This record gives sequence, C-alpha cells and structure tokens, in this order.
Amino acid sequence: MRIERQVAIVMPIVVHQYSLSKDPQVTTTNRPISQETLDRARALGTSTLYEAAQLPSIDVDCAIRSIWAGAVVAGEAFPVHCAPADNLALHVALELAPSGSVLVAATSDVVTGFWGEVMTTAAQIRGIAGLVIDGEVRDIAAIRERKFPVFARGICMRGPAKGAVVSVGESISLRDTQVARGDLVVGDDDGVVVIPRAAVEKVMAAAEARAAKEARIMEQLAEGQTTLELFGLSQWRR
Repeated sequence: MRIERQVAIVMPIVVHQYSLSKDPQVTTTNRPISQETLDRARALGTSTLYEAAQLPSIDVDCAIRSIWAGAVVAGEAFPVHCAPADNLALHVALELAPSGSVLVAATSDVVTGFWGEVMTTAAQIRGIAGLVIDGEVRDIAAIRERKFPVFARGICMRGPAKGAVVSVGESISLRDTQVARGDLVVGDDDGVVVIPRAAVEKVMAAAEARAAKEARIMEQLAEGQTTLELFGLSQWRR
C-alpha cells in the first residue's frame, strides 16, 4: 500500500530526550567490518549482493534513491530515528557515530528537508561515509559538488525543527527493512541494501561466487551464445 507523505508542518513530540553529554546505549561487541570487505561490497554492487543474499527485506524501499548519479557507499550502519519534522537526532548522531559509519535515518510521513549542506560538511569532517534517510533532503547542488553519498526519499526545501529525538544508535525499521547498528549498508545507483551483521561473511562469499558466474556468462555471450541457451530457456524459441 502506498503511504502518502503529509506536507503540513506539525510540532514534534519528544519521545526520548538526550543531552549531548549522554551516550544513549550505542555500544557494540562486533569487530569493525574490514576495509577490504567494504571495498569489495562497493565493487560487487547492491543488485549482486541482494540476489546472492537470499534474505527477506534487505532491500530498502526502492523510492529511497541516490540524489546524485554515481553515488556509492558502503559502511556500518548507525541508526537514527528522527521526530516528525525534526532533525535533532541527526545532529546528535554526528557527534556519536564512529568515522566510516553510514547514518541510516527513519523519520515520519511529514515532508521536511532533514539534511543539507551544513550537515554534509559536518559529516565529511567527522568522517561519516554517507546518509540513507526515509525522508527528504535539500541543498542538492552542494551535496553533489561535495560528492557526499546521500540516498533519500525526496527533496524538500522546508527546514526542520531541532527539539526532539526518538532514538540514536538503536535499531530502527525503514518500512520493511530492519537496521541495527553495525549492519553492512551498501548504496549505489540501483538502490540500498542492509545486510545483517551476522550474515555479512556468508553473503559476501555468495556474492563473489555470483559475480564470477556472471563474468563467465559475459564471456560466453562474447563467444556467440545467447541468453536463451545460457539460462536453459531454449524451449521458448519459435
């Protein structure tokens, strides 16, 4: 079912309020995902990772897309839940998220420009790898110029409030996709996937095998074979 996003401005409700000096339970016992794994995940791409994973709902809603062509990101998820029309949680996350993290933000159905040039600049200085947000952003030209990977539902110039936080560093849901801190987030022109941390090693191995198989298919196509032959579909010839 399509969920229509509201355009009315509403006052946010404080669900959880954190001071900047208080760390809201963001600890993790997992070792960091290696840079080699992140590099390979970017190279393999979201479609290959998704097909190889064979896991339900790891593909983020396809309406959440890169705001500039060619953006690619891979990193560990740092989940954020913004209050309606309010981006304070993202400001808190910029101080708490480790370098290399991908901020993954749930919002609400109130259309607001949750992120822009100032926060992009702050994120790059902090070493944040990118942003995935189930909401809107603004200052698109500046973000594109900085080549900061942002994957968003839409664009809106309307600025947010800064008075409430739902959660920072705690597990969230982006529609049907569950996101926990430390999950592998990969985004590119095809969309975004979130791979549970416990499944990363297995999924990467399966994705490498799939990529090798597809490379062989490309060779066979160059040799003159057809997709009907390679995929066992010759019975459909007429």
